[in-house]
Amino acid sequence: MPMLCAIDFSNLHTILHSLYDEMMPLCSDMAGVAQGIAGLGALFYVAYRIWRALAAAEPVDVFPLLRPFAIGLCIMFFPTIVLGTINSVMSPIVQGTASMLEGQTLDMQKYREEKDRLEYEAMMRDPSTAYLVDDAEFDRQIDELGVTEVGTAAGMYIERGMYKVKKAIQNFFRELLEILFQAASLTIDTLRTFFLIVLAILGPIAFALSVWDGFQSTLTTWIQRYIQTYLWLPVADLFSTILAKIQVLMLQNDISELTNNPNANLDSSNTCYVIFMIIGIIGYFTIPTVSGWIIQAGGAGNYNRAVNNTTMQAGSMAGSVGGAVAGNAAGRIGKLLK
Repeated sequence: MPMLCAIDFSNLHTILHSLYDEMMPLCSDMAGVAQGIAGLGALFYVAYRIWRALAAAEPVDVFPLLRPFAIGLCIMFFPTIVLGTINSVMSPIVQGTASMLEGQTLDMQKYREEKDRLEYEAMMRDPSTAYLVDDAEFDRQIDELGVTEVGTAAGMYIERGMYKVKKAIQNFFRELLEILFQAASLTIDTLRTFFLIVLAILGPIAFALSVWDGFQSTLTTWIQRYIQTYLWLPVADLFSTILAKIQVLMLQNDISELTNNPNANLDSSNTCYVIFMIIGIIGYFTIPTVSGWIIQAGGAGNYNRAVNNTTMQAGSMAGSVGGAVAGNAAGRIGKLLK
């Protein structure tokens, strides 16, 4: 388990963000090809409209003829004008949701430490459970037992061992679900980075094709798809913030129970935590759908369905693994408590 806990997911997310920045210079390689496509398209675009106006003996409307030149300017300075503008507008959204998640995560860690402290103090106040959590108390009670109380000492060793095994299984299962949750987040971020890189590198080609008649919608579709994919990260942060808030409320309730009732049983709370973690793992893969509700990319229905189907299958697999482990762990804990 320590090997699993040693994974630094935040560092992996940082690497993905750095990968996007490192791949952006490749847009310049596509700009030359895109300029040729756009230039040829602009020639036909302008020539056709001027010829149609002259043939109909109508005045030439100059303003629509500026469209291919504006698109050509965007292609020439694509990383700065297009990507820079979109990323600058969307970046505050990402930063805002990230700060919300950070605040809830810090609160969750603070309340978890408070709950563990109160649970430890509650067990220490009861002599029948103090030896389970404190080595010094265990040694003191063993030393107080006489030679004729060997059976009692053996029972204490067995109960202490059962308690440690129970806590180890609970901690293992909790950390396993947390790792699966972080892995789901990393999967979404990896797919998001991959799609953004592909859209950014081939963006000049999409802009160039939009100059041609019949492909005008390519421009708006590319922008919609880029923004929709960019929103995956803030939506994921909002989803994590909601789950963190739920955990904070559960921890606050546990702290209140331990404060007012030192003998409170928190097994049901631990079970609810496991359930919400499994829900979070599966729910993470609905993020592409939620992003599609915010901004709909025209003509991307099959694309979204393919992504959603793939991610939902992965989420179902993660939920199945979590459920199997939960059942196994619950069975083992039940046997230990009997």
